[in-house]
Order: sequence, then C-alpha cells, then structure tokens
Amino acid sequence: MKLGKMIYQSLLFNKITGGETNYPYPEKISSRPTLELNGIWGGFQGEGTKTVIPNEAHAKITCRLVNNQNPEKIQGLIKKHLEEQAPKGCTVKVTLQDTGNPFLTPIDSPMIQKAAEAYEKVYGKASVYKREGGSIPIVSDFSHTLNSPVVLMGFGLPDENLHAPNEHFNLENFDKGILTICSFLELINS
Repeated sequence: MKLGKMIYQSLLFNKITGGETNYPYPEKISSRPTLELNGIWGGFQGEGTKTVIPNEAHAKITCRLVNNQNPEKIQGLIKKHLEEQAPKGCTVKVTLQDTGNPFLTPIDSPMIQKAAEAYEKVYGKASVYKREGGSIPIVSDFSHTLNSPVVLMGFGLPDENLHAPNEHFNLENFDKGILTICSFLELINS
C-alpha cells in the first residue's frame, strides 16, 4: 500500500472514530488508552413493543490502560465524571469491579530480542515490533513480583478474528507457534 493512501486512510479513520487526533488510527486501537462501552441495556426487553418509558438504564464500561496509569485513579475519575454528568432528577450508581495494572515490555529487553530471533528462525522473516493492548492483569504482577522480564508471544493473524464470534486459529500458526516457543526456549538457555 502506498504511503499516501495509508495516511489518507488513517486520517479518515481518525475522523470517523474520534479520540486523540494526534495519533494514527492503528496506534489508537493498539497502544493508546481506551474507554469502551461494551454493554448497554434498559427498558422493555421482551418481544414486540411497549410504549413505556424505562425507569432505568445500564451500561458496562471497560478501559485499556497504558504504562504509568493507575487503575484505581482512572476508576475514580470515570465514576466522578458520570456522577457529575447525571441529568437533574437522575441517580447514577457506579459499581466498580476488578482492575489490573498496565504493563509495557521494553523492546530492547534481551528476552524480547531472543523472542524476535526465534520468530525469524521459524517464519524466515524479521520481526515487526507492534504494541498491542490487552487485558492480562497477571502480567504486571509477574513482572513486579518475580522481578523478571515478561515476554508475550502471539501467533494469530488479523484474518483469524480474535475475540469475534467467528474466531479461528489456523493450524499452520499453531504448529509454527510451538516451533517458535521451542526455539525461544533453546535461545534463552544457550
């Protein structure tokens, strides 16, 4: 894809998706903080229609945090904002749930370099470093408690629709994933 077309598409997605305008769309969806409204319901839920004004509505919100963000502080800020924005006569009840500290693996970590070497050995191509957001709270705990580097290795491809209803995992990636992990373990133990 030509650079001009990529820049145009990124600008178009920024216009459509909003958010931080000084970051390109791919970075916004992979490595920037997010707030997701991933569930909303209220009123009559059965079949057919009812001309009833609901007396309550619900929403589920999650966030992707990035390095140096404090989950409890972010929860508090969101709760405060929602309560302050409640229309007159409305009550807002916020139920806070689990949190996880953000974590960023440094690209220059020797373990990451060994992982890149293992990928190249198995796939025959140099690694591309791409930051990805994910919700795996134990990763930060492992890093801090064990005082050890954490390496997350992914093997899925975009067309495999990770976390979508028609998610799948190609057997070739499964096999190459096993070989890559074995190669990585050999490299760090040599």
